Amino acid sequence: MSEEWVEIFVTYDAVEADIIKNLLESGGISVVLRSSKVSPYPVNIGKMGEVKILVKIEDKETAEKIIRGEEDEA
Repeated sequence: MSEEWVEIFVTYDAVEADIIKNLLESGGISVVLRSSKVSPYPVNIGKMGEVKILVKIEDKETAEKIIRGEEDEA
């Protein structure tokens, strides 16, 4: 079975991306961050500054609720 990853959030702030990643992982959701940034050059112009947050397709709905602060209070 292949794992399909979907983009759920795009930010231009690496710190924000890490916070969201940690929040989702604390809820048991696997996260992948993708960035076009070149480490020695902190350029945040257009697509080069994007950090994309991806989750497995089966976790998409739950992850989006967590980001919006709508996770169930079970």
